[in-house]
Amino acid sequence: MIRVVLPSHLRVLAKVDGEVQLCCAGTGQPTQRLVLDELEARYPVLRGTIRDQATGKRRAFMRFFGCEQDLSHEPPDAPLPEAIAAGTEPYLIVAAMAGG
Repeated sequence: MIRVVLPSHLRVLAKVDGEVQLCCAGTGQPTQRLVLDELEARYPVLRGTIRDQATGKRRAFMRFFGCEQDLSHEPPDAPLPEAIAAGTEPYLIVAAMAGG
């Protein structure tokens, strides 16, 4: 079970409270692509909000964190840290702030 924490505006859009738990069993080592694919399949309203639908690249103001590491620039098919794969640590999707 992968635990995913969404930013508040995406929780409202997907109509969820708190963490989202995704089952990625039987799919091998979890990756960011796998988690985001599963998240968008379960909550279709999120398609295009976290990553571009055509290219699959993360949106400019979305960041990914886990195990106190910025995973935003990791390749989408790189394995996630073991603590995230085991469900002991959450995978954080964070909306970055801009402006002054």
